[in-house]
Amino acid sequence: MKESFISIKKFSAKPYSSILGYPRSTKRQLKSRISELEKLKIRSISLKGPTTVGKLEILGKGYVGIVVLGKKGNKKVAVKIRRIDSQRNDMKNEARLLQIVNSVKVGPKLIDFSKNFVIMEYLEGEKIGKWIETLGGVGSAKKLKSVIKIILEDCYRLDQIGFDHGELSSISKHVIVGKSKSTLIDFESSSTIRRPSNVTSITQAIFIGSGISKKIKRIYKIPDKGKIIDVLRIYKKEQTRENFEELLKILKV
Repeated sequence: MKESFISIKKFSAKPYSSILGYPRSTKRQLKSRISELEKLKIRSISLKGPTTVGKLEILGKGYVGIVVLGKKGNKKVAVKIRRIDSQRNDMKNEARLLQIVNSVKVGPKLIDFSKNFVIMEYLEGEKIGKWIETLGGVGSAKKLKSVIKIILEDCYRLDQIGFDHGELSSISKHVIVGKSKSTLIDFESSSTIRRPSNVTSITQAIFIGSGISKKIKRIYKIPDKGKIIDVLRIYKKEQTRENFEELLKILKV
């Protein structure tokens, strides 16, 4: 579908105001947010994506904010907008968390941020659950294994720096398979204080206990559940590269 970009000035009025000031906002809040976007050099927004607010399409929606496709100069970017009813006072901490994961080459790149916005690299692609549904035919198992290995490596790097994503048990919302890269997304519930369990959580979600594991079983024969649990237990105690490699071997990726 062709993207059409709308000037941010139009987001002060309905129906677009429901995007910029979700779920409800005052004229003053909208005016302030438009000014904030201008300072970030975001001039226009395109309403497209798999999620909807009313009848408007967006890239994603969470407890803290909603994500839309924007333009900074001629470059497409993902714009996360803080919800008016969010319990967070600003987006500073989320930007800081994104900087941390970027330091080990995980997640979309942070471009800029302000009180109410985080501007990130736009990863054109699909959430992993939807992407798996498109697989079929020759080479599907190889493609799937390749993406799983990339995501597991992301998780291992986060474990190594003591960073816990926090929501990887619901993998379908937090992994994007993109044209340029596949990676974890959405770090709004992440922590550098909790003990990290990224590899453990994602392995359980992919291979043991979710709707995605059923889809994966149709594409390639996954190993015995007991073997996976045993090797995960060892990794959980000691998150070494050697134990991680043993997990990859058992998972055949």
